[in-house]
Amino acid sequence: MIPIHQRQDTIAQVFQKRFGRLPQFWCRAPGRVDLMGSHTDYNLGAVLTLPIGRDTWIAARANHTRTVNLHSLNLNADASFSLDSSNKNAGQSWIDYVHGVAEALHEEGMLLEGFDGVIHSTVPLCSGLSSSAALECAAATVFETLGGWNLAPLQKALLCQRAENRYVGVNCGILDQFTSCMGREGCALILDCRDLSSKAVAIADGIGIVICDTKSKRELAGSEYGERRTQCEDGARMLGASALREVTLPQFEARAHELPAIVAKRCRFILEEHARVYALADALTTGDRAAIRELTAASFEGAANLYEIAAPAMHAMMTAMLAARGVIGARQAGAGFGGCMVAFVEEPMVDAFSADVRTRYASATGIEPEIYQVTAAAGAGMI
Repeated sequence: MIPIHQRQDTIAQVFQKRFGRLPQFWCRAPGRVDLMGSHTDYNLGAVLTLPIGRDTWIAARANHTRTVNLHSLNLNADASFSLDSSNKNAGQSWIDYVHGVAEALHEEGMLLEGFDGVIHSTVPLCSGLSSSAALECAAATVFETLGGWNLAPLQKALLCQRAENRYVGVNCGILDQFTSCMGREGCALILDCRDLSSKAVAIADGIGIVICDTKSKRELAGSEYGERRTQCEDGARMLGASALREVTLPQFEARAHELPAIVAKRCRFILEEHARVYALADALTTGDRAAIRELTAASFEGAANLYEIAAPAMHAMMTAMLAARGVIGARQAGAGFGGCMVAFVEEPMVDAFSADVRTRYASATGIEPEIYQVTAAAGAGMI
């Protein structure tokens, strides 16, 4: 990770070069990793989520126009849009995430001001750690600061979700934006996606959380994400429920034979995964290593065989993680189809674990992974 002051100096220098002056203020929003609860969010289930120190920064300055001018340091790219134009090319460019946020805020009657901005993110792009939500929530915070109005964090999250659903074209649940806006430093959160309530979850001393990036990128708007969601919605409807959250496992077991086989597989994974959220929260709080190992293994097995979201790179990474020194348990992160995975590791062994995973994964795939420990970070706000 880049030291904070070095990162800030670099961004400020780029800002001055692009716009001829220094930024007025800085906003940030974190990425996230789901510790348990793959795809449960849009089924109105629960997710155990962790806002992480990897985040997106926007250095900004009002330009007293109706135009937003942005430079992405990560992509070395420039883009602009007018606050008076609609987002007609939704999902075609990284700037659509910011333009979509502007549209969602405008619909709510928020006063919007044009600005110049430089974006830098330490959340790996297209990796399953919610780089898009981090950008959306940081952008909403910039607009909030410039407009002189205040949004409740939950409202901000919902508007950013609307931006991604409506203007980017990804029919995501609330998990990513909620975590990025509502994150609390030092703890994980159980998010109940039915009523949007949350509960802090302490993680026992001695357990480190390590991200293992397969370097296999995902493109959710064009992937099977939407198909999985439709299958779950079909299953809920056939079972007479508004969402799978309303169905118990015994109810499902009694009627599973009535569902198309593929739909039954998807539903079974979601219902079992939802139960694992609460079980893992308890295990992490008490430090129950055996339970952590069992629950994470069951989650990955279900993701691979029932939900079918485990790409070859994920299988290779899982093998490498489970063979590494210090591992307690490991599973998928994000929506699957590649991207990042997460491991629970004995804290004193994190460096040894990381070295082992790098060697084993590179040997198996020829790809150099990125491995790093994460801790819980605060939600979106000013720097």
